[in-house]
Amino acid sequence: MSSGIRNIAIIAHVDHGKTTLVDAMLKQSGTFRANETIAERVMDSNELERERGITILAKNTAIFYRDVKINIVDTPGHSDFGGEVERALKMVDGVMLLVDASEGPLPQTRYVLGKALAAHLPPIVVINKIDRADARPQEVLNEIYDLFIDLDAKEEQLDFPVLYTNAKTGTAATDSKGGGGGKGEDLRPLFDAILKTIPPPQGDPAGVLQILVANLDYSDYLGRLAIARVFNGKMFTGEEVAIAKLDGSLHKTKITKLFSFSGLKRTDITETELGDIVAVAGVEGITIGETITDAENPAPLPPIAIDEPTIAMLFTVNTSPFAGKEGTYVTSRNLRERLEKELLTNVSLRVEETGSTDSFKVLGRGELQLSILIEMMRREGYELMVGKPEIVTHRDKETGKLMEPVEHLTVDVPEEFVGVVMEQLGARKGEVTIMHNHGYGRVRIEFRVPSRGLIGLRSQLLTDTRGTIVMNSLFDGYTEWQGEIPHRLTGALIADRPGASTAYALWGLQERGELFVGPGVELYEGMIIGENAKDNDLDVNAVREKKLTNMRASTADEAIRLVPFRALNLEQAIEFIADDEFVEVTPKSLRLRKKVLPANKRKKSALVAVEES
Repeated sequence: MSSGIRNIAIIAHVDHGKTTLVDAMLKQSGTFRANETIAERVMDSNELERERGITILAKNTAIFYRDVKINIVDTPGHSDFGGEVERALKMVDGVMLLVDASEGPLPQTRYVLGKALAAHLPPIVVINKIDRADARPQEVLNEIYDLFIDLDAKEEQLDFPVLYTNAKTGTAATDSKGGGGGKGEDLRPLFDAILKTIPPPQGDPAGVLQILVANLDYSDYLGRLAIARVFNGKMFTGEEVAIAKLDGSLHKTKITKLFSFSGLKRTDITETELGDIVAVAGVEGITIGETITDAENPAPLPPIAIDEPTIAMLFTVNTSPFAGKEGTYVTSRNLRERLEKELLTNVSLRVEETGSTDSFKVLGRGELQLSILIEMMRREGYELMVGKPEIVTHRDKETGKLMEPVEHLTVDVPEEFVGVVMEQLGARKGEVTIMHNHGYGRVRIEFRVPSRGLIGLRSQLLTDTRGTIVMNSLFDGYTEWQGEIPHRLTGALIADRPGASTAYALWGLQERGELFVGPGVELYEGMIIGENAKDNDLDVNAVREKKLTNMRASTADEAIRLVPFRALNLEQAIEFIADDEFVEVTPKSLRLRKKVLPANKRKKSALVAVEES
């Protein structure tokens, strides 16, 4: 037992304040100098994380309190990044469950808590944002107890400490009237609860070396770094060890450098301490889930188990007429190398070959996870095309029936939009499981809905409810195939010739539907420029110019007024496209297009498809 160390993961639903609380813990533990300038949400170091205000990658830091080192792992709140949560829970001995004092437990709270209870990790419950005007701490605490019981928590797991915090002001209290309301002065009650509740790491420092790799990093000077937890034994710099690979083989290597964590920095160490989270250099080729063990007497640990992916998308080389104009990496070799690199650190992702050398099938947890990957590649200078998301099905071994993934969807919506939500989800095979009226004009409805029913749902419901809906989903197992679900009831407006779009042509097309481009945009044949109001695709001339003549008509001087076009972001574009369409992604542009660009060939291929079916 290593009494000078505690390892804890912060788990919560998205936007309940995990990263903000870690900021406050770092500041109050004396990690930063008094005159040091610190960014908000300092743990969200990734550019996309800072833009979107969400945590995507699990990261760890360490603070010192009363001579005890507390390793803190900050985990993502989105179910799409569940693989990050599963890794993080392998590195710790307890969890801090953070719940919003107004929203209460939400789908991802259930997911992460279920994983923690299954791993027999003792919890500390923290009810955050206690300063909110609509805070309801006692009801939220009752909901948390209900959730624990619903997840079959053992009796000792129900005996958890409860703290009430205001992460922004960095205060914690043991009663709901504190936490920033007068009694909570700092986070000392939280630090004390960690030392009291979270057990020290177990193991034998003199035993056989067992260090489990749970994350990877890269250094330009040292190569690949393994971020790992010491479960047993002790390791020294310069020592020869064995890496127990996932395929059962052993690979011997020499440890060139060891680091421990202190705040956000890495500090050089010459030997490891039992239970500590360390970074190891000299382990080229190591991947997540592998064990660093004794070279003469290997004893590998069980690898990290990860839930299977539920969504697949086709990533393919850009073949549009504008291919190669805006990106740096445009070939299939570039695409393959980038996806292989992603697999090294993203444990919940899979990449499968297709019949073509130019395209790859990428499988992940959800649309958000895959769109984040596409956005990261785009910013790195890659050009590619992506197809419509598809769900991953399988055959039941016993019955032979086709099974599809199903989601637990929670919707929080104003009372006047309940009918609209019910109508949309009814068409997508959603079943209501719970409906609860909070009493302040908003209703929470829980559905069980096939995963493919969620594709395109968020943008549709945001439009229908005027942006007032809050919705979250969580993978909830498999169900028998539910039959066809209508995806997009409208067709597309498609450019029938290349050229620059003109205000005059777009003005004439406005009544046909909603436009996605403005004037002066370079187009090519087969590029989608808008959504048709009817259910069929329509080829249109968007580059037509007004004829200049000497004749004056009575309406000649009528001003051309364009309705503002809808600029789709990456998620909206992916949700919009149909089976025969691609999203063309480049560092500078997002374009929607048909898979077959020429109109005459498109009609022929559609006829062939009808005949074959």
